[in-house]
Amino acid sequence: MPVLRVKELRDMSSDDRTKKLTELKTELVRLKTMIEAGGTVESPARIRELRKAIARILTIEKEQESKPEKTETKKKTKAKTKTKTKEKKK
Repeated sequence: MPVLRVKELRDMSSDDRTKKLTELKTELVRLKTMIEAGGTVESPARIRELRKAIARILTIEKEQESKPEKTETKKKTKAKTKTKTKEKKK
């Protein structure tokens, strides 16, 4: 399974990202269980890759949730600075 790119994740819908997240978590649990049972894994680097992919998905989900809030705060901040500069000019 290839590495997930950030651009690909951002282009996915939230539902697709959630499905992908569950798939990756399931695979990670399976690999960790194999190791704990005393087995060997074909590619130990795959565990690190899975953990990073899961973190990327969670980060993008958090960004998408907080994105509308940030734009509102920026608008409020700009409005406050405009009124302060007008007051200073008087």
